[in-house]
Amino acid sequence: MVLLGANHLTNNTKMIDALNVFPVPDGDTGTNMNLTMTSGAAEVRKLNESHAGVVAETLAKGLLMGARGNSGVILSQLFRGFSRSVKEKDSLTAVDLADAFEAGVETAYKAVMKPVEGTILTVAKDAAKAGKKSAKTAKDVVQLMEIVLDEAKKSLQRTPDLLPVLKEVGVVDSGGQGLVTVYEGFLASLKGEELPETSVSGPGMDDMVNAEHHKMHQDFMDTSEIEFGYCTEFMVKFEEDKLAENAFNEDDFRNALSNHGDSLLVVSDEEIVKVHIHAEYPGEVLTYGQQYGSLINLKIENMREQHTSIVGDKQEKKSAPKEKSEFGIVTVAMGDGIKKLFESLGATVVIEGGQTMNPSTQDIAEAINKANAKKVLVMPNNKNILMAAEQAVELAECEVAVIPTKTVPQGMSALLMFHPEQSLDENKAAMQEAAESVKTGQITYAVRDTQIEGITIEKGNFMGIADGKIQSSHQNKLEVIKELLANLIDDEEDEIITILQGEDGTDEEVEAIESYLEENFEDLEVEVHKGNQPIYSFIFSVE
Repeated sequence: MVLLGANHLTNNTKMIDALNVFPVPDGDTGTNMNLTMTSGAAEVRKLNESHAGVVAETLAKGLLMGARGNSGVILSQLFRGFSRSVKEKDSLTAVDLADAFEAGVETAYKAVMKPVEGTILTVAKDAAKAGKKSAKTAKDVVQLMEIVLDEAKKSLQRTPDLLPVLKEVGVVDSGGQGLVTVYEGFLASLKGEELPETSVSGPGMDDMVNAEHHKMHQDFMDTSEIEFGYCTEFMVKFEEDKLAENAFNEDDFRNALSNHGDSLLVVSDEEIVKVHIHAEYPGEVLTYGQQYGSLINLKIENMREQHTSIVGDKQEKKSAPKEKSEFGIVTVAMGDGIKKLFESLGATVVIEGGQTMNPSTQDIAEAINKANAKKVLVMPNNKNILMAAEQAVELAECEVAVIPTKTVPQGMSALLMFHPEQSLDENKAAMQEAAESVKTGQITYAVRDTQIEGITIEKGNFMGIADGKIQSSHQNKLEVIKELLANLIDDEEDEIITILQGEDGTDEEVEAIESYLEENFEDLEVEVHKGNQPIYSFIFSVE
């Protein structure tokens, strides 16, 4: 049930991503939910156990640790409540299943500070209510799941009536669609049916490989702790004569390879199967794959060598546990320039992540522990990472306060207000106030045609975003920048603007921006840093 739900979500990731309201090339809902559910399913796959309570608890733990983005965190909370409800159950009746869905909704709503209707929460709530209402009359769990799924689909179609922005763009809620997709997998499993592979996501395999590698923070482990030393990636191009002797079944193939290592990912279609695994004897894995066809696109890397070269002899120098400092600061950054900037401002640990790869709850929890401090302040610098950061507090071994920074400029402004002689609560209050006082501007490009907040946007056009709202869109990047800055800067109030130049921002454009600012805001102090961030060619901080 869990595995088919996860697989169906993977197969529909692209479709769910396409429902995102903002047409920006960021870490999308479908991708985040897929990576979260994949983490949970991976834990369940390791079980040799059919006890419903044990399976649900294992799923919930996997989802919690792998949760990415707000949608992933909410999904993890839904099944956290679900698992608590069925903890003692060996098998589930229709009433048990309905109670579990209801408990999941209660837990998820409590986890969200300001629940918004017209989202995944609403879809989960409406579906659970329908299940609860019919629990005593449903003849079995299959019929109950049919009722839950039917109402989830109806609720999903109502989301544009609850969130005007969905109606304006002409889509249903992407998180709600993700939940419906999972429920479709659940029902198909209960019925013993197969589901069509609607849209196997191209980036899915790459994203999942990145997620697996993202877990292996070099500074969090010793080289000797690596059990399976070779990162092995390959494809098998199916051959008819070999398939005649050995019929290919993806589940059997995956189960067989799982005995050879960990971090296993398998994706197949009619022509090829793609494999990623961390194995100690990659030759055995390749030999097994050759039963079904010819090997192509092989890549094998010695992770022990990589780990040693990155970490050097730091581990050897650790003779005794380092004494904990009073304060540690954990922040999230995308782009090596922004990472260095945060480090220069005093950040203890900078997690590399952001729009294209939201760090998971586990990533943030490990960074908090790595800070090696009695008290830790966390700045996610992205609204889609905030919930994962708050969830990581539960896993931390020290006092933690999350500053709800939603942008890099907010994080920078907050960090400048940190004072080690103040208490954790005093620092949180001062840093949060500083974050709220800064204005953020971003320049990116549109990945599809849409209309939002009265602005018509064409695919490929540049967009100017001020504090999360699209202000302008045009083919000419400099025109968009000028319009954004004109709206963002208050000539009488603002004193300084910091420009973070991204990967796609040129030195010529920087010069043009500086000239525009000098001509129109002559009293404004201008600072320029090479942030090297992806997606946003320029980020502006105005104070």
